[in-house]
Amino acid sequence: MTRVAYTQSDIDLMARMIRAEAEGEGQLGMLMVGNVIVNRARADCLDFEDVRSIDDVIFQVQGGNYAFEAVQKGNLFYRPAREVEKN
Repeated sequence: MTRVAYTQSDIDLMARMIRAEAEGEGQLGMLMVGNVIVNRARADCLDFEDVRSIDDVIFQVQGGNYAFEAVQKGNLFYRPAREVEKN
């Protein structure tokens, strides 16, 4: 059962975020970043009320800054995802 609707583009976007946030953290670290993204898309609370897609989660702005620092800093986020992150 799919917890969040997604496209191939969403998989690539999520994989790039996983690489940027968890490179060097191993499988568990990558899984945790993926879980955060899915949980935020599914959350029904004030902080995430207008966040319903993977794209919404990754590019969400909170307090004038992106919720994920990697989007703002651009370090690894703008590099292509590798197969390990996509899996």
